[in-house]
Amino acid sequence: MVREYGVDEQGDEGGVALTPRTEVIDAARAEPSVRAIFAALGGLVEIGAVRASGGWRLADISVGHFLAPRQDDLRCLMEDVRSVCRFSDEVMAIADELGYFRDHEVSGASLLLWSEGITGVPRPPERLEEPALVRRMCRIGADLQLTRLLQALVTAALAAGTGAGEGVEGIARILRGAARLADPVEGGITPADIHRMWRVAHLPAILRPASEAPEWGKAGYRTYDAELERLVEGEGARPVRPCV
Repeated sequence: MVREYGVDEQGDEGGVALTPRTEVIDAARAEPSVRAIFAALGGLVEIGAVRASGGWRLADISVGHFLAPRQDDLRCLMEDVRSVCRFSDEVMAIADELGYFRDHEVSGASLLLWSEGITGVPRPPERLEEPALVRRMCRIGADLQLTRLLQALVTAALAAGTGAGEGVEGIARILRGAARLADPVEGGITPADIHRMWRVAHLPAILRPASEAPEWGKAGYRTYDAELERLVEGEGARPVRPCV
C-alpha cells in the first residue's frame, strides 16, 4: 500500500486543498497531476524546438528533429518524474498517449496557448507566426510553463507522500533538464529563476491564512520552498548529468 493524498485545485489563484488517503495510487487519481506535468513539458519541448531553430519561422520547426539528440536527457527527466511523484508504468504511459514527445508541427496557436494569451490575438490571426511575436510568445511561454511544471511537481510529490527531504534533489534535476529543453541555445534560465517565479506565482494563495489547504499541506509547500532555495539559489547552468 502507498499512502496517497487527494489534490483538488481551488479557483484561479492556485490554492490547493489536500485530502489524506491511504490506498494504492491508480491512474484515474494520478491523471490530473500527470497531465499537468506532461502538458508543461510538452509546451517546453515546442518552445525549445522553436528556439533551437534560430530563425523563428514555424514552418521550419521539427519537434522530432529537436528531440532526436535529446532522448537520453528526456529519459532521465522522465525517470525523475516517475520517482518523485511515484507514478506507475500505467500512469507514465499517459505521456505517450498525449503525443507531446512525438514529431508534430508547432503552430502560432499552440505558442499562444503556452503563453496563455498574454500577447493577445493579433488581427489578422495569421500574424501569430510573425517572427517577432513568435519570439515573444516563446519567452513568455517558457517562464509560464516552467513555473506550472514546478507547481505540478511539488503538488504531485506531496500527494504521493514524497517529502522535500526525499524529493527535492529529483525536482532540482527535473528543473535543470526542463530549463535545457526550454532554452537550448542561450541557456539563460536557471533552476533558481524557476524557483523564484514559482514562489511568487503560487505560494501566496496556498499559504495565506484564509487558504483551505490543511496545515500539513502548507508545511509541505514551505519545506519544499526552503529546500529548493537551499539547493538551487546561486546555481548557474550545469553540465548534463549522465543517466545510469
